[in-house]
Amino acid sequence: MATTPKKSAAKTVVASTEASFVKELADILDQAGLAELEYETDAVAIRLSRVTTTAPVAAAPVAAAPIAIAEPALDLPANPADHPGAVKSPMVGTVYTAPEPDAPAFITEGAAVTAGQTLFIVEAMKVMNPITAPKAGTVVKIFVQNAQPIEFGEALVIVE
Repeated sequence: MATTPKKSAAKTVVASTEASFVKELADILDQAGLAELEYETDAVAIRLSRVTTTAPVAAAPVAAAPIAIAEPALDLPANPADHPGAVKSPMVGTVYTAPEPDAPAFITEGAAVTAGQTLFIVEAMKVMNPITAPKAGTVVKIFVQNAQPIEFGEALVIVE
């Protein structure tokens, strides 16, 4: 009869340990600013994903003075990856916009690029993979920021 409470107490300790482990993984997810985190061993597999919700934002008051627009707005499709000049990520990873943390970015919006020029570096599984320009042109729009997690097929930049 005495074994039943012991088993129950053991299950409680295991559940508490598992819960604290998941909490530690969630803290890592928050501290690193990741959208997703996976942990897998032979015994367990855990996947944490951040769910973002957007709250309605009140409209800003309209300025009375006329606003001059210097450039026409870029006509982008609803999905930037559908744009013919989009350079998409070939893998899941973390994108870096510069070769080193304190170095200037590889490209800026409005800059001219040549075919084969490095645009970004994507780190995947501790391997740094250069993402190069498929053609010569001008950088119209950059969709990513330094050290941002990216998905396969995600539009990184538009080169026209």
